[in-house]
Amino acid sequence: MSRVEISSPFSVDLEAAVNHLLNFPDTIPTYMYPSRAAHGAKENQGASTIPVDILDSAKDYTFYLDVPGLSKSDIQVTVEDENTLVIRSNGKRKREDGEEEGCKYVRLERKAPQKMLRKFRLPENANVGAITAKCENGVLTVVVEKLPPLPKPKTVAVNVS
Repeated sequence: MSRVEISSPFSVDLEAAVNHLLNFPDTIPTYMYPSRAAHGAKENQGASTIPVDILDSAKDYTFYLDVPGLSKSDIQVTVEDENTLVIRSNGKRKREDGEEEGCKYVRLERKAPQKMLRKFRLPENANVGAITAKCENGVLTVVVEKLPPLPKPKTVAVNVS
């Protein structure tokens, strides 16, 4: 077995390597801010990034995020800077306390969700005025409609006499 050595772990663009290996379309990374853009931003400290699936259909863009333990009132979906979809949560989940006095947890294995913050740069054809979001069974689904395509300019032949 041969061994491949890399001089520095930072000499390879990990995102590009993974996208190449998994054959992601080139357009998919344009919907997301690179993770390193969030470093150093005070607002993002302590926020987790939840994986997302993005579906590009003929009529809309659909974002799917798993948000177990969060209700729809815990999640905020907004648009900032005219084309940035922002999904955030405060990360709080209530624990079910016993009805009787003296009840206590014997084991706590389910980790409470952390603060969540995801930002997506929307394409120019996204209709930011027509965004819907629903949270069912621990899955947040955000649908961003596409603007209708602009009509192609019509060329008219002009006879010069």
